[in-house]
Amino acid sequence: MEDHELLRYSRHILLDEIGIEGQQRLSNSHVLLIGAGGLGSACAPYLVAAGVGHLTMIDYDHVDLTNLQRQIIHNTASVGQPKVSSAKRMLEQLNPEVKITALEAKADESLLATLLPTVDVVVDCTDNFKTRHLINRQCVAFKKPLISGAAIQFDGQVSVFDQRNPLSACYACLFPEDDDFEEAKCSTMGVFSPLVGTIGSIQAAQVLQMIAEFGKPLTGRLLIWDAKDTCMTQIQLQKNNACKVCQLF
Repeated sequence: MEDHELLRYSRHILLDEIGIEGQQRLSNSHVLLIGAGGLGSACAPYLVAAGVGHLTMIDYDHVDLTNLQRQIIHNTASVGQPKVSSAKRMLEQLNPEVKITALEAKADESLLATLLPTVDVVVDCTDNFKTRHLINRQCVAFKKPLISGAAIQFDGQVSVFDQRNPLSACYACLFPEDDDFEEAKCSTMGVFSPLVGTIGSIQAAQVLQMIAEFGKPLTGRLLIWDAKDTCMTQIQLQKNNACKVCQLF
């Protein structure tokens, strides 16, 4: 590592669990983050500040004034602009050492199939079941670890689905594709501003743990954060042997 990198990342390098070797693994990594909204606004800056080598972001939406209450990667001047463009500007100012690829597109099957072979970890910061299931299917197919987060009103959750581990559940083990879940949207139900920051930051922590290879990530566990009553609980997850997605691959 260059001297300026040793200085920039010195507080990580001082941690025995990370050190120079762990920081080098971060610098060599490629992370795919899908969704530049509330969760992505918290997750992406920590990944970039921590020095992941390459961050690819996918989002097709534009910045709206109602986003600014929680999507702190954007600002008032960004209203009307593509979210990925707004996010890229902020992230490049935060750490010009990191390569940022901004894709203004929907995360469809074709795009994911092109990108996933090149990445180390996938972060799902989207807000609807259809897209989450699509991302999960592709991560199962390409055996890529998936860090999934969700937040609505005062409730958030995070889990890690790592298909490199044959015992790991996938997202569909927890939420089967054929179940009829009622879609909850921020535009109609509201969301507590710091909630997305908390969940997005935990997602970033999971990415760094998995790449730098330290600690115990949330594989096999669902972490639930209740921001109204300020409590955190965990649920153990098990692979569903009848899962239609896991059986495909």
